[in-house]
Amino acid sequence: MSDTIAGLRRTIDSAGDLQSVVKTMKAMAASSIGQYEQSVRSLGDYARTVELGLGACFRAAEAEALSMSTDSLPSTKSNPRLIAAVVFGSDQGLVGQFNEVVVEYASKALAEMRGTPKVWAVGERAHSRLTDTGLPVLGLFNVPNSVKAITPLIGEILISAEELRIQGHAVELHLFYNRPMSAVVYEPVHQQLLPLDESWQRRLATTPWPTHHPPEVMGNRTKTLRTLIREYLFVSLFRACAESLASENASRLSAMQRAEKNIEELLADLNSKFHRLRQSSIDEELFDVVSGFEALSDEHRSKPPNLRHSR
Repeated sequence: MSDTIAGLRRTIDSAGDLQSVVKTMKAMAASSIGQYEQSVRSLGDYARTVELGLGACFRAAEAEALSMSTDSLPSTKSNPRLIAAVVFGSDQGLVGQFNEVVVEYASKALAEMRGTPKVWAVGERAHSRLTDTGLPVLGLFNVPNSVKAITPLIGEILISAEELRIQGHAVELHLFYNRPMSAVVYEPVHQQLLPLDESWQRRLATTPWPTHHPPEVMGNRTKTLRTLIREYLFVSLFRACAESLASENASRLSAMQRAEKNIEELLADLNSKFHRLRQSSIDEELFDVVSGFEALSDEHRSKPPNLRHSR
């Protein structure tokens, strides 16, 4: 009985240590979510400024000049074209179905596109799942571990996409990532970066300027437009990566909440068993003491009176 109680005590101690780890990971995930969501909010004003600049360029440019200024970008009429996709996943586990959801979504979307798909994976776990689907994976990027590490990743992605263009490919650039919906809920989304969407260009061109003094594009209009397009690509990639990281930590937070609940239920069950076994052990010991006392009393009563006081 004592061995069973000792074993239960060790199990309870181990479950308590695991509970402490889960609580720590839960706190870290919640903190990371706030960090990445704050970075996306901070990026909003800059993104708005870039879109206003692009709208000014689109309004000022004539159809022929606009075509010339975007000649370095893939055209929607190019055929054949190469579909380059970036799928944002995770390097670490304990994220539930995070990688499965985005990979399945990307696979279905790419299967419906006309062209040859080539995929870059952000995260080892997304990379392995993309490989299992049979999609041609061009490369693997490491998942940033902080907001500051997002910018170098964007540089690597843009360089890789530019290398494909230099090789003579007409490249479409697509992003697939999970976007947070709430503290623990996310959904997979798709965004096409290149070529620039024509309806998006028209929307920017017709967006009213926020002041009464309309802007004028100074200097080389083509150079200005290309610079703003690069900033637009940077903003879009940064937002996608930050939202993916926020979703990853939201998935981890949800997993840790479920694990914490399961551990609490397990501890309650183990403590109940421990107390029952301990009480049973105490009852057995009391029963042995009472039985021994009764046996001694019976023995004493069974002796003849002259022997009871012989000493």
